[in-house]
Amino acid sequence: MQVSKLSTLTLAVAAAVALSACGKKEEAASAGAASAPAQASAGSEIKIGFAAPLTGPQSHYGEEYKNGVTLAIEDANADKPTIGGKPVTFVLDAQDDQADPKTATQLAQKFVDEKVAGIIGHFNSGTAIPASKIYSDAGIPMIAMATSPVFTAQGFKNTFRSMTSDTQQGGVMGKFAVEKLHAKKIVIVDDRTAYGQGLADEFEKSARAAGGDVVKREFTNDKATDFTAILTSIKGANPDVVFYGGADAQSAPMVKQMKRLGLKAPLISGEMTKTPTFLQLAGKEADGTIASLAGLPLEQMPGGKDYESRYKARFKTDVATYSPYGYDATRTLIQAMKDANSSDPKAYLPVLAKITHQGVTSSNWTYDDKGDLKDGGITVYKVENGQWKVMETVGGGAGKDASAAK
Repeated sequence: MQVSKLSTLTLAVAAAVALSACGKKEEAASAGAASAPAQASAGSEIKIGFAAPLTGPQSHYGEEYKNGVTLAIEDANADKPTIGGKPVTFVLDAQDDQADPKTATQLAQKFVDEKVAGIIGHFNSGTAIPASKIYSDAGIPMIAMATSPVFTAQGFKNTFRSMTSDTQQGGVMGKFAVEKLHAKKIVIVDDRTAYGQGLADEFEKSARAAGGDVVKREFTNDKATDFTAILTSIKGANPDVVFYGGADAQSAPMVKQMKRLGLKAPLISGEMTKTPTFLQLAGKEADGTIASLAGLPLEQMPGGKDYESRYKARFKTDVATYSPYGYDATRTLIQAMKDANSSDPKAYLPVLAKITHQGVTSSNWTYDDKGDLKDGGITVYKVENGQWKVMETVGGGAGKDASAAK
């Protein structure tokens, strides 16, 4: 009887040990799965991270950008994609980085911890640059809207652009101001952000090289709205043009104050000024403002007309500036995964680096060894009667297939 009880006890202990060991194996397997790169399995979801300002004074940029990414993911899923021979669904994880570098790096770490397959964003150069180091360390590809030359000059293999860099855009505008607007005396103002200062630096280099004289360089910040002191100083220099590197939340009140103070020089700026919001904020004083935008006008983009109609139907609003580039960036990222037959960043990153994509904004979306777009054009616009009108397009020829993008 005692032997029987002992045997029973021994069996119970052995069973408990076996169950415990089994549980540890299951935990280890679970932990291993959690640490593995994002890869497709039967019916699995592939998460794509997105970061941009979705609140605050730059939220209109981020929301329109996100719309393009959303439409791209919906179109990709409508094609019932497969990776590794198994069906997958692409899922967007959109986050608000508030155009703040600290918030951006916190989000970057969050995306890394969640093991997203790739990143679309960040929007601002000042957020994309610090976040890119975190993504690079994790080996996660990112296609950012950031235009600062610094972004792709860091030597990271995971950084790619959605638009041409400030080197290209500032270079075109500096030459344009001197040769086409016949500006001799030039004043430059920037908002001290990575984007604004970088664009202004490139404009200055190009303007000087073309024979222009930069008689004054001033700076403000991306929260300012009163530029009276700066503009009063500028007026004394009697410039032919005033270049501003920064966003529409500053360029709109700036141009209104310029005209109120009697400054005759036109305001020239970059793509963050070439927006419907600038026209709304500046009102009738917007007329005469000149701004550049990377790429072709929407109506000249290879897939522009089709994209415009589908975008309006989906979001009940007009295309502003950034959404077509967000769309193409997302479709390019997804194409790289499909071509590599894997959503593992290690597997598809080399494919992304060498990809050729036929999209909305370009029929030849492809990258150089830094991650800059090879086929990037610049279009110069001027406000006439409250509307942006094309003045000139340099480079980035329109593709032949207008139905390319879907």
